[in-house]
Amino acid sequence: QVQLVDTGGGLVQAGGSLRLSCAASGRTFSRFAMGWFRQAPGKEREFVAAISWSGGTIYYADSVKGRFTISRDNAKNRVYLQMNSLKPEDTAVYYCAARRAVVAGTEPNEYDYWGQGTQVTVSS
Repeated sequence: QVQLVDTGGGLVQAGGSLRLSCAASGRTFSRFAMGWFRQAPGKEREFVAAISWSGGTIYYADSVKGRFTISRDNAKNRVYLQMNSLKPEDTAVYYCAARRAVVAGTEPNEYDYWGQGTQVTVSS
């Protein structure tokens, strides 16, 4: 069992930055691939970024490439999402997710555990 707690959301102006953090419980965190997803009102949950258990493989959605960076610290059981050059269309609830696999996935149904979500609002 893994429990995830997402933090770091907030209100920021367009062009600004935020850093999301996801704290995971459990001693097997390093064997999980991790991902970040987001869901805006009235829209389906969409993939943002994912990282393999070792950090050696990383995927990004095209909409965030070059602006967002995913990273993990297995010693601290944490995964991060650094978000720069934020745009109003990045406004959403952001969720971290854990997958019982070493390989990262890009679909929500590939993930087994979810955080509670943290709101990110980007004003124009």
